[in-house]
Amino acid sequence: MKYYFAPMEGVSGYIYRNAYQKHFHNIDRYFTPFIAPKKNHAMSSKEKNDVLPEHNLGMTVIPQILTNQAEYFLHTSSVLAEMGYTEVNLNLGCPSSTVVSKKKGAGFLSEPDRLEHFLEDVTEGLARLGMQLSIKTRIGMRDVEEFADILDLYNDFPLSELIIHPRLQKDLYNNTPDWNAFRQAVDTSKHVLCYNGDLFTVEAYQKFCETFPGIDCVMLGRGILRNPCLLDQIQQNGDVDYGKIRLFHEDVLNGYTEAFSGDKPVLFKMKELWSHMLELFPQGDNYAKKIRKVEHISEYKTIAAQLFDSVCV
Repeated sequence: MKYYFAPMEGVSGYIYRNAYQKHFHNIDRYFTPFIAPKKNHAMSSKEKNDVLPEHNLGMTVIPQILTNQAEYFLHTSSVLAEMGYTEVNLNLGCPSSTVVSKKKGAGFLSEPDRLEHFLEDVTEGLARLGMQLSIKTRIGMRDVEEFADILDLYNDFPLSELIIHPRLQKDLYNNTPDWNAFRQAVDTSKHVLCYNGDLFTVEAYQKFCETFPGIDCVMLGRGILRNPCLLDQIQQNGDVDYGKIRLFHEDVLNGYTEAFSGDKPVLFKMKELWSHMLELFPQGDNYAKKIRKVEHISEYKTIAAQLFDSVCV
């Protein structure tokens, strides 16, 4: 089985990736949070910083791009090609209303004719650059019946991989992924498939493998954010290693402290990290308010140490 790390906006940037790779090193491919290019502006400084090769050593990283303009997509891809990247990923899955209202992300699925022309231009342009295209997609906007036509559209293009999150845009992250729709892709897609969606536990992963024995690639996102040891548990049948998570946490904190000036931006990132991870800790509820209210890194370190001490023998 191949394991991919999902692009998680605001969380899974290069600092998190490097810390995770150092302590867990069980991801085959990391997908970056999306790059959103604008006219004559391939990447913001933050986006460029995230994909710099020197910030991603020892990892296979695939930049993800979110746009509905082929010109912008190809301009960004050409910059990435100069950095040494050979593949880019198109975001057709983001369900956020601010993105969808601009017909980007999952919203682009509502305009199949326009999407077809976009893919024609992009695949031709990437071929000239010597780059491959993969797609991360939802199964439609409002109705699962849309998915058959979406799959037919994808089948017309030379994709390196199709990553499917089998929810509709309207679902956001509610309800459960539609495994019947994913089965439809297994039966009809011409492309190599990767599954993404709600594999939060070892049991959920095992159930997926039993249901789809022919699929050899999964993408994990929120499952790893909630439990950085998830893949270790899947591969080794072990328990949560809180000591390992403690070392990982320290490297994430040190990375943000070096990258940002002042306590506030560092604490914002660390609080976001804990918003996913706290439920893994038996005493997490007791520390949630303390972490949320902390205003100084020195105080934060004391609280985090107390939390880890409660689980580390």
